Amino acid sequence: MAMATDRPATTEYSPYFARYVDRVPDGDIVAQLRDNAATLGATIATLDDARGAHRPEAGKWSIREMLGHLIDVERVFVYRALCIARGDTAPLSSFDQNDYAAAAGSDARPLSDLRDELGALRESTIHFFASLPAGAWTRAGVAGGNDLSVRAIAHIIVGHTQHHLQVLAERYDVPTIR
Repeated sequence: MAMATDRPATTEYSPYFARYVDRVPDGDIVAQLRDNAATLGATIATLDDARGAHRPEAGKWSIREMLGHLIDVERVFVYRALCIARGDTAPLSSFDQNDYAAAAGSDARPLSDLRDELGALRESTIHFFASLPAGAWTRAGVAGGNDLSVRAIAHIIVGHTQHHLQVLAERYDVPTIR
């Protein structure tokens, strides 16, 4: 019986997502979703609106746009997890993160609004994954033309957030607060 502590096999996600899954340590992925949210929330809480407009260079996302991106990605991936967990076999489409970011209008929003939305979304994500029956974790479907399991999605969400925390630290000079 698969539990929230089992890592996905490399056959449960496309090689592209290995860069996120590999960042996630072994252990309870629902607990890691909680810890990951707390770290991101504490890190963002150190920023004001002026800092939210910062871009490391022309053509790169602002901090607000990056937060909007995190919101979009988590929503898309949780929707994918919902469909797959419930046994829906219809292939799920891919999406272009840059098109989504351009259409989101995140730079026009207060940083606190993005932070609050991201926190509420993650809380919903945690409730969703925590409520899954054991058999749902290993269900797999197709998203963007690739196999994808529910447990891989949970790991991708955590690893993707960790990736962007590292980007914030290295390229935007925003230290990670744990």
